[in-house]
Amino acid sequence: MMQPKQAGILTILFLGGAKRVAMARMLKDACRKRELDCKIIGYELDTHSALAIEGDIVPGLRWSDPEIFADLNRLCTDRKVDIILPFVDSAVGIAAEMMYKYPEAGVFSPVSPRVEVDRMFDKCAAAEFFSSLGLPIPATYDGAGLNGPLIAKPRFGSASKGIIEINDSRKLDELNGKLNEYLIQERIDHREEITVDCYVGVSSGRVAAVSPRLRREVSGGEAVRTITIDDEQVVELAHRVLAATGLRGAITIQFIRNLDNGSLMVMEINPRLGGGAVASVHAGVDLPGLIIDDACGRPLTIQRPTADVETVRYLADVVFYPDQK
Repeated sequence: MMQPKQAGILTILFLGGAKRVAMARMLKDACRKRELDCKIIGYELDTHSALAIEGDIVPGLRWSDPEIFADLNRLCTDRKVDIILPFVDSAVGIAAEMMYKYPEAGVFSPVSPRVEVDRMFDKCAAAEFFSSLGLPIPATYDGAGLNGPLIAKPRFGSASKGIIEINDSRKLDELNGKLNEYLIQERIDHREEITVDCYVGVSSGRVAAVSPRLRREVSGGEAVRTITIDDEQVVELAHRVLAATGLRGAITIQFIRNLDNGSLMVMEINPRLGGGAVASVHAGVDLPGLIIDDACGRPLTIQRPTADVETVRYLADVVFYPDQK
C-alpha cells in the first residue's frame, strides 16, 4: 500500500489542468473524507492559470521538450508528489511514462502504459483496434466501397478540431492524397452522442465506475451542459469495451447512437479524466476518491450514478494583481 510521502498530506500534480478548478476542489474534499490534507500543484506554461485559486502553479516545459521527464522527476522529488493527473491528451503519455518507466519518481497515475494510451490518440489505429476486438464502430472508408455522407477526422486531432464533412465525391477526391492523415467514416446525422466516465483499478483491474451522460451542449469540444442517464445498453457496451481493451485507470468512452435504427457504436476512447467528469461526481460517482484509494492500495468501492442529474458549466473570473508572482 502506497503511503503519502508526507504524513497526512497527499500531493497531486495536475498536467494541463489549468481550468480544472472544480476537480481540484473535489479531490480536496475526497482527501478530507479520508483524513488527509491535499496539496494541488499545476504544471503549466502560463503561471496565471485559474487553478491558482486552489493550488500552486509551477512553470513547466512543453510536452515535446526532451527535458520534460528530468524536469518532472525533479519536481516530484522536491515537492514530494504522490499522484499525477493528466487532463489533456498530450500529457497522458507523459504521465504514463512517469508511472511505469520512472518508478524512482514514486508517483501514481491512473493511466495505462504508454503504448496503450498512444494507440487511443491515433484515431486510425484505435478504429482498427476496436474492429479487431469485434466492437461496433461506424463504417470506415478505406478508399472504396462506402457511399453516402462521410466525416473525416484528423488522425491525431482532438476537441473536434479540423473535422471535415463530406457530401460529394468532389470533396472526397480532395482528400484522396491525404487518406493517411484522416479517419474517414460514415456520417450519422440523426444521432446522439453519449459520454461514459469509467474507472478501472490500475492494479486490480476492477471496474469500479461506469457513468453514462448525454452531452447536451458542447463548446470547444467539451461538454458545458450534460445530464447523467440510466441506459442499460450503454452500460453493457461500456463494460464490454473495458474488458476487451484492458485499459486501466480513468477512462472516458465516447459512444454514438444512430437514432434511425438504435445501433450503438464506439467513436473513441480518451484514456484520462474527461473535462465533464465532474458531472458524474455530482451524480454520486466518487472518481476523486477512487483515484486516491487506488493510489493508496485500498479496495475500490463500486460507484453507481444517479440518473437525470444535470450539470451546467459557467464562467468565473480569477484575477492576478501586479504584485503577485
